Amino acid sequence: MTSSASDFPWVAPMLRATIGRDLRRSLSGFWVRGTLPAGGAVLAANHGSWWDGYLLLHLGWEFGHPARIMMNAPELGRFPFLQRIGCTPPERRRELARAAQAGEWVMIFPEGALQPPGSLLAPLQPGAAWLARSASTPAKPVPLIPVALRVLLRADRTPAAFARFGAPCAPDDLSAALGRELAELDADLQAADLYRPPEGYLALWRGQGAQQQQTPASRLLTRITGDRL
Repeated sequence: MTSSASDFPWVAPMLRATIGRDLRRSLSGFWVRGTLPAGGAVLAANHGSWWDGYLLLHLGWEFGHPARIMMNAPELGRFPFLQRIGCTPPERRRELARAAQAGEWVMIFPEGALQPPGSLLAPLQPGAAWLARSASTPAKPVPLIPVALRVLLRADRTPAAFARFGAPCAPDDLSAALGRELAELDADLQAADLYRPPEGYLALWRGQGAQQQQTPASRLLTRITGDRL
């Protein structure tokens, strides 16, 4: 960041408000299952949607928990101001490890790149495991949390987002743990009524496109035609 973080203090609140508004306008809601860490943690998630990074950061903002996310340098180079809301390039991974040790949530997508929607977990890069090991000390271990994410169309006119938080796992077990959480999330969604969230998932928020609602034009057309079911 070329300028000081104290410069332009209105930028970060504006970005957070804009992202929150975009999420609610574009998604029908965000449902979460599992226990969120109370202190610092490394959150390792699969990456199958453009919205994933915003969803994880927004989760921290909703709970008032400081959060950062690792973002590819080329993408961050296009939008460098996103550093003001916690987006950090891989080259500053030691900074991210210190942040997790200091009590922040540090999010990372260990698949390394966006995957096709609905795909199985791709082979993981070592970054998440490295962060968890580097952030931990014998006196203060930092948990590594597998997080399964899906953003998909169901019965609403806009996609819905779902996150499933798993139990802390050892760095060497991350691939198996994240794969299990993703399979469980997919099974939960498959078994659920399309008009309702899966059992055990709590709505963090519901978006403006959550349901098909009558508009003034549709109400007028109903009155003019006199059509009834």
